Amino acid sequence: MKAFNSPIKFWMALLLFALSALACQTLTNGLEPVAPTITASTSPAVQNTPEATQTQSSSLSVVTPTATQTLVPIDEELQLDILQTLWEIVDQDYLYPDFNGLDWKAVYNEYRQKVEAGLDSESFYQAMDEMVFSLGDEHSIFLNPRQVQAEEAEYSSGHDYVGIGVWVQFVPDKQRGVILLTFPGGPADMAGIQAHDSIVSVEGVPLDDEEGNALDLLLGIEGTPVTLTVQTPGESPRTISIPRGRITSFLPVPYELLSTPSGKRVGYIIIPTFSDSSIDAQVGDVLRILTEDEPLDGLILDNRLNGGGWDSVMSATLSYFTHGKVGYFVNREEQEVLDIAGKNIGGSAEIPLVVLVGPDTISFGEIFSGILKDQGRATLIGETTSGNVEILWGYDFKDGSRAWIAHDTFKPINHPDWDWEHEGIVVDIEVPADWDEYTTQTDPAIRAALQHLDP
Repeated sequence: MKAFNSPIKFWMALLLFALSALACQTLTNGLEPVAPTITASTSPAVQNTPEATQTQSSSLSVVTPTATQTLVPIDEELQLDILQTLWEIVDQDYLYPDFNGLDWKAVYNEYRQKVEAGLDSESFYQAMDEMVFSLGDEHSIFLNPRQVQAEEAEYSSGHDYVGIGVWVQFVPDKQRGVILLTFPGGPADMAGIQAHDSIVSVEGVPLDDEEGNALDLLLGIEGTPVTLTVQTPGESPRTISIPRGRITSFLPVPYELLSTPSGKRVGYIIIPTFSDSSIDAQVGDVLRILTEDEPLDGLILDNRLNGGGWDSVMSATLSYFTHGKVGYFVNREEQEVLDIAGKNIGGSAEIPLVVLVGPDTISFGEIFSGILKDQGRATLIGETTSGNVEILWGYDFKDGSRAWIAHDTFKPINHPDWDWEHEGIVVDIEVPADWDEYTTQTDPAIRAALQHLDP
């Protein structure tokens, strides 16, 4: 993992979801409780003691739920100390020296007055979160000690929980949980539930609230049944009963061997996240499997679910498809080159490549896709990404709270004028395709990719 002279840097994904979700310690866009896209950090006093954890995701990796804990009261002196330190961190390290037009000194005075007027711990932490959120970058965030403990407990436990083994996204507008992936050999997989299916209700409870709370009912005691209504795109809903099971697995990297209209062999790989440390190795294994008998004529990397994660995992995965200096991490003081050491597996470094992207391609998911476009290695198909490419650095405080502050951005080496933060990663071929409306066989983005690879 890339480290500078102070806090560990990490790419945040789907932070807008995490802002509301962390308060209850469970993301609202996950079928079974999911981990927010946050990692461990070092203290503002520059005590370099990183604790390796992971992000998530659209980041939606499944984890064991954590019990709510009461915040320990902190006195006014400590509150003022945290406020002062937080203000100085932003003043010195924040990516945008104009603070996005905010009078940062006036903000400090405003919140100091609030602290001096008297705040309980809950109100103080909420105030600190509001202060950071006022920066307006939609990424930086402040976490209270309870939220920090919850995320670290979740990350340390990994994918070890009792449920049905799915990775989902709750879609409030459609009142359903869209299945992104299933864990191979898990209860859902064995019951025939597949990616692109949707969960409409659990135990007869519809997903008709703003947070999809009915999805929590999927968790329970190992061996007990859970009844859910599932819908496959283009089919009528069906009700099935599934026994809950223990899931202990890395997030999978699904793949298929597809054919173009003329019969060319095209590999299809879903890269779900860079927050799971096994992803790069899994992609390498898949490349070996797909090219074991004969070489591929083309490759489709589906990055539409990828909400970011570790820069080290992104770089290692990128190494299969390109090499050399590909861009720079840039902050207020300096820039650092990203130099990729290539690994050619089954012709992966030269194979014609299509990368699928969309609105849920975020952070290092965007950077990965954008670099391959900038290098001339890939054609991008799908929808232009949202433009969330700031890198957050984490700072721990003595009370156990943590701030994530936008510190860097990324510039591609061949087109440094591309403004990915504000414009997103622009696709070469526009093909909208909602995940829950198509199967792999009917997905218009995949069809467009196959057509592109079969001129």
